[in-house]
Amino acid sequence: MKAEIMNTETSPLKKIAPDVILGENVKIYDFVNLYGCEIGDNSKIGTFVEIQKGSKIGKNCKISSHTFICEGVTVEDDVFIGHGVTFINDKYPRATNGSGGLQTEDDWICVPTRIEKGASVGSGSTLLCGITVGQNAIVGAGSVAIADVPANAIVAGNPAKILRKIM
Repeated sequence: MKAEIMNTETSPLKKIAPDVILGENVKIYDFVNLYGCEIGDNSKIGTFVEIQKGSKIGKNCKISSHTFICEGVTVEDDVFIGHGVTFINDKYPRATNGSGGLQTEDDWICVPTRIEKGASVGSGSTLLCGITVGQNAIVGAGSVAIADVPANAIVAGNPAKILRKIM
């Protein structure tokens, strides 16, 4: 089985572009927007999730509902992303370029973010670009991660600070 599109009735709100690479046994629920991304084996993508081009989701991941994964985000294997998590990929976002026109892809720099194997990101968190959440780390619900999170650490708050290490 390649992928299981849950609740398979046709919906104009569910968009899975033909350039999406899906692993084996991927589960995708209604009302998603996926384009130009890769999703590994046995991963589950919840309702109201958007995953943009160039993003990679590893194997055995759970991406919960209402989450936004933008271009430049890599999620390694065995990662949990809670409900309503937002990733950011631009350090200096602007609507217009120097000439006053709306920005295009040529007018900004995509700054990558990495979530390493086994990490968990709690619901309602925001992760700024250019950071790495280390292996098996936990970002507490509602946190704003503005810097790297060490492996095996639990962080929480705004800005997120280390609470303790996981033994």
